[in-house]
Amino acid sequence: MSGRGRLALCAFVATLAAATSMLPLVEPASWILQAAFLLAVQSGTGALVRRAPVPRAVIVVAQALVLLVLLTVAFAREQAPAGVLPGPEVFQRLAELLRAGADDVGTYAAPAPGTDGIRLILIGGVLLVGLAVDALAVTFRSAAPAGLPLLALYSVAAGLSQGGAGWLWFLLAAGGYLLLLLAEGRDRLSQWGRVFSGATGGAPRGPAVGAALSGGHPTAPVRTGRRIGALVLGVSLVVPAALPALDGGLLSERNGGGGGQGSGGTISAVNPLVSLQNNLNQPENRQVMSYRTNTNDPQGFYLRILALDQFNGDEWRPSTRRLSDVPERLPQPAGLGPDVEVTEIRSNISSSPSYRQTYLPLPYPATEVKIGGRWRYEPAGRTLVGDRGQTTGGAQYEVSSLVVQPTAEQLASAGPAPAALRREYTRVPDSLPKVVGKTATEVTRGAANDYERAVKLQNYFASNGGFVYDTSVNSGTGSAAIGRFLEEKQGFCVHFSFTMAAMSRTLGIPARVAVGFAPGTEQANGSVSVGLRDAHAWPELYFEGVGWTRFEPTPTRGSVPTYTRQEAPEGDVDDPAVPEENASTAPTAAPAVPDECPAQMRKQGECGDTTAQGPVTPTDSGTSTGAVVGLSLLAVVILVLPLLPMLWRLRARRRRLAPPAGRTPAQERAAPASAEGRAVPSDSRSAATGPDRAHRGVAWTPAPADAAGTTARTLAAWQEITDTAWDHGIEPDDSRTPRKAAVRMVRLGRLEFDAADAVHRVAGAVEQVLYAPEPRPATGLSEDVETVRAGLRASAGRVDRIRAVVAPRSAIRVIWTASARWAAFTGRCSALWGRLRWPVRPLRRPFRPQG
Repeated sequence: MSGRGRLALCAFVATLAAATSMLPLVEPASWILQAAFLLAVQSGTGALVRRAPVPRAVIVVAQALVLLVLLTVAFAREQAPAGVLPGPEVFQRLAELLRAGADDVGTYAAPAPGTDGIRLILIGGVLLVGLAVDALAVTFRSAAPAGLPLLALYSVAAGLSQGGAGWLWFLLAAGGYLLLLLAEGRDRLSQWGRVFSGATGGAPRGPAVGAALSGGHPTAPVRTGRRIGALVLGVSLVVPAALPALDGGLLSERNGGGGGQGSGGTISAVNPLVSLQNNLNQPENRQVMSYRTNTNDPQGFYLRILALDQFNGDEWRPSTRRLSDVPERLPQPAGLGPDVEVTEIRSNISSSPSYRQTYLPLPYPATEVKIGGRWRYEPAGRTLVGDRGQTTGGAQYEVSSLVVQPTAEQLASAGPAPAALRREYTRVPDSLPKVVGKTATEVTRGAANDYERAVKLQNYFASNGGFVYDTSVNSGTGSAAIGRFLEEKQGFCVHFSFTMAAMSRTLGIPARVAVGFAPGTEQANGSVSVGLRDAHAWPELYFEGVGWTRFEPTPTRGSVPTYTRQEAPEGDVDDPAVPEENASTAPTAAPAVPDECPAQMRKQGECGDTTAQGPVTPTDSGTSTGAVVGLSLLAVVILVLPLLPMLWRLRARRRRLAPPAGRTPAQERAAPASAEGRAVPSDSRSAATGPDRAHRGVAWTPAPADAAGTTARTLAAWQEITDTAWDHGIEPDDSRTPRKAAVRMVRLGRLEFDAADAVHRVAGAVEQVLYAPEPRPATGLSEDVETVRAGLRASAGRVDRIRAVVAPRSAIRVIWTASARWAAFTGRCSALWGRLRWPVRPLRRPFRPQG
C-alpha cells in the first residue's frame, strides 16, 4: 500500500475510533455501522480522486459532494430526484431533521432514542469530521492539525454525557490519533529512502547516503514515536485517577454527581430548563413515569427534580453543593416548626426506561427514599443525585414524604428568615430591570406581611394580571426576558416562576425556583401517569416556621395551594396499595376542562380528553442497512460514472509522462541523458558521466535495457500528443508517418513557434527510435508534450477546451482495449474448447503420387 493509502486508512480508523465515544449517547448503537459504511465510501472517493493529478481543492469538493449525496440517500431519499440527487426539497428535509434532532437532544437524557433527527446529527457530524481529517491528514499532508476535529468529536461526546465518556472511549480516540501521527511520520521518513539503522563499518555516511541499509524492521524514529505515544496515553489515564483534585477530568464517569463513597464531593448541575419548553411542545405526551400514592390531595402531588437558587442576570441555575451518602431517614426540613400540621404519605414511583435523568424526581419534602443503585444526597435542596453514571432510567423506588399544611395565620405570622439564608436567597443582579421591583411594589401595595405579598403576586400572574399562557414564546431566562415578560404578558411556566421569584426577592422574601413535574393524569388501574407535557417550574418562597413553600403563579397549570385560598379541604390518608373509590381517587373518563382554556393549550390538545400515553416506540425503523448500502453504491456510481473518462485520461497522461523509476522530474531535467537511458562508459576507469565522456571523445552507448525504456517513453510521449490533439478535435491518422502527422497536427491545430517545434522534435525522436540503427536518446519529452498541450488549448475555443477535459474523445481507447481483450479471451476459450472436444487429432491419409 502506498503512503497516501496508509494515511487514508489511518484517517478513517482515527475518525471511526473518535466516533465510538458517541456510542453511550444513543440507543441502539447500530447507527455506528451506517456511519462507518458511509465514511468508508467518502474516504474511498478521496482515494480514487487522488489517483489523478488534480488540484487538492477538487479532491475536497468531490468528497463534499459525495457526503451530500450519501446524506440524501440515507435521510431524504423520498424528496430527491431519482432518489439520489440533492435538490431544494432535500435541503428542506435535512433542515427539518436537524431541527427535530436538536429538539430531541434537548428533550432526552443520554442514552437518547435513535430518532431520525439524532441519527442525522450523529452520522452527519461523523462524516464532516471524517472529511476534515482526511483533507488535513491525507490531501494536505498535515496530520497534526487533524487532531482538532477529532478532539471536537470526543469533546461533544464527553460534554453531552456530562463527563461520562469513559476511559475506554478516550483510549480509542487518542489511539486513533496517535496511529494517524505515526503513519504520517513513517510516510515522511520513507521519502528519504531506507534509513541506515546500524554501523556497517567503513567511513561514516552522510544524509545523502542514507539510502541505506536497514531491513524491513521499524526504524528508530518510528519506535521512539510509538514509545512516546504509549507513555502519553498512560499518563493521561493514570494521573487523573491518582490525583483526586482533578476529579476525574474528561475520564470521569460521574454523571453530574459528586465524590466517591465517602462524605465529600460536590455537584455542579446543568440547567434542566434547556429541555423544558421542548417537553411542553411535544406532539405526543410520552409517559416518563407513573406512581401510586395515598395522599389526600392528588392535585398537589408535585414531583420535584431540583431547585434553582442562583440568579446571575443571565440565567437561574443550581448552586454547587456538597454531596453525602443517602441517610436512612432524611433530616427534618429546614425552617419547619412543630406547630405546623404535617402528614406523612407513601408513594411508589416507576420511571420509564427511556427517561434518564441524573436527579431523582421526589415529592417535597421527602423523608425516606428506598431505591437501588448509586445515589448521593444533597442536603440544601433535599435532592438525590446519581453517581458514576447512575440515572433514573427504569428505576422503581418508594418514597415517604410530608404533606405540609400550614394555615394562612401561620404563614402571615412567620418571623424573619435567618440572616445567612435571607442574604443568599434575596440577592438579585444589578442587570435586573427597575420595572421588576416597581411592579412588585405596585402589585403588593396594601399587603401587611410577606405572606400577603406572596399571595398578591401569585394572583397577579394567575388571574388578575392579564397574563396568557403560551409555550411558543422565546424561553429566555435572563433579566431582559423577565422585563420583556412583564411588558408582553405572554409566556409559560418558566417565565411565570422566574419572574415571581425575582419580584419576591426584590421585596425581601427569600425565593428560588423548583423544576420537576406537575401532577399527572389518573389511569383506570388507579396509577397516575406523568408525561413530557407535565414538565413544570414553580417558585418556592421561604417562611420561617414553615420552610420552603410552593406557590403556583402559572395559569391553567398545576393547582393553586390550599393555604393560599379561603378554604382548605381536609381528608383522610389512604393506603397507596388500595386507593379508595372517592371523588379524589376514582378515575374519570375525561379530565375536567377549564372554563377559560387558552388557545395555545387548546391547540395542543390539553383542554379536552388527553389520556396519557405510555412510552412510545417508533414504529418506523428507518431505512434498512441493505437499502442504504445499495442506494449509496448507486449514488456513487451515478456521481462517478460521468467522471470516468476524465479520470482515465488524467491517469493515462500521468502514466505516459512519468519519469523512470527512482528518479524525480527535477532529476530528469538535471540529467536529461541519464533520464532516458543510463550511460554505460566504454572506459570503466573513468567516473565521468556519459555526456562528459562524449565531450572528451570517449565512445558511449545506452545500456540495452535502457534503450528499450527510451523507446517506450518516446512512443508514449508521441501517443500522448496524438491523444491530446484528438481531444481537441484533430482525429489521428495512422496511415501517415510521424513527420507527416506532425505537419498535419501543426496545420489543423494552428500551432505556432514553440508548440510547433515541440511537435516536430517528438516526431523526430519517434523516427529515431523506430528506424535509426543506433537511436539517440531524446531529452525533454515531458516538457515538449506540455508545450504542445498548452498550444492546442490556446488555439481552441472555450467549449472545445472544456470538452477536452471533461469528455475527452481519446477515452474511446478504453472501449477498444476492452473489446480487443474480450476478443482475445473468447479466442483462447474457443481454442481451449476445441482441444477439449478433439483431444486426439485424426490421422491424415498420406499423399501418394500415382503413376
